[in-house]
Amino acid sequence: MGPAAPAEAAGTDPDTGAPIRIRTVRSGVSLLTLGIETSCDDTALAILEDNSRVVGDVISSQIADHSPFGGVVPELASRKHQETLLPLLRTLLAETGVSPGDIGLIAVTAGPGLMGSLLVGVMSAKALAQGWGTPIIAVNHLEGHLYANILSHPELRHPFLCLIVSGGHTEVVLARDHGEYSLLGATRDDAAGEAYDKASKMLGLGYPGGPAIERAAAGGNPDAFAFPVAMKDSGEVEFSFSGVKTSLRTALLKMNGEIPLPDVCASFQRAVTESLLIKFEIAVERTKVDRVTLSGGVAANAELRRALTELGRRKGFEVFLPPRKYCTDNAIMIAAAGYASYSRGSRSDLSLTPDPSWKIWT
Repeated sequence: MGPAAPAEAAGTDPDTGAPIRIRTVRSGVSLLTLGIETSCDDTALAILEDNSRVVGDVISSQIADHSPFGGVVPELASRKHQETLLPLLRTLLAETGVSPGDIGLIAVTAGPGLMGSLLVGVMSAKALAQGWGTPIIAVNHLEGHLYANILSHPELRHPFLCLIVSGGHTEVVLARDHGEYSLLGATRDDAAGEAYDKASKMLGLGYPGGPAIERAAAGGNPDAFAFPVAMKDSGEVEFSFSGVKTSLRTALLKMNGEIPLPDVCASFQRAVTESLLIKFEIAVERTKVDRVTLSGGVAANAELRRALTELGRRKGFEVFLPPRKYCTDNAIMIAAAGYASYSRGSRSDLSLTPDPSWKIWT
């Protein structure tokens, strides 16, 4: 299944000084990529054949572990990754029937993310690469989110715009080509997903906040409360979500415990969605790029997906939405981005170290 080709040197063993040999990939041979994702609080692994067929994927969520704290505890997250990663790998190999010798490439998230979590994934990937004699490639987590769209929509062509919306990121990126990206704008303060988490905590709805607020908003009136849409008239592609959180807190204090929860949640969701789409529309108008995508955990939000689809219909641009399972952190997108990067000639070796602030936008 995987390539068995001549070896190339990939550094030396730090203990013996002997050269470490890594198999090279032969052209024309189907390649199986093992993707490893541990940037935050989800431990995920996947096997992808070439750039399209998902052979298998597994994921272990830490939501139950972090929920009592109302957010991710970095030390706890890294410890759970250590406990989970290798058992998950054994499960993945057993369920797919793939053996280590079949794996032709290991793609691992090397940043951005939590340093402890990234270290677990990168060190595990390096150990597997050394033990199996398999090439390794570092993947930027945000580039992985872009490839969730490319993998989901083979018809998606460059250039395209992507609104990356998650608990740690709110950014608009122009993907000019594979590996060529420009950052058009980002948040000045909180990410949209972080705003959802903090609002959910105020409302006593638990963690993660986005899905909790979306559920509570069902049947609510989105116009019941006029929560602010920050910088809506600035004309710049930049976001801010600190004001809407403050407005929510002020409104809750005035309610004295009598909270019309569906209306509050629907109104908060409307304000966040409007903030995102006003700026995304500016990016479309400024670049004249008529293919747009969403990615990141907040991209699973039904109201955001509906509103962007409707905006595209009215304004005449194509909207590509990834399946919801590809919106949250997953290893399928990491394998896809790693395969693409390796195919373009990028290489990593066993000197690879994670970078929690790794930026790839120009």
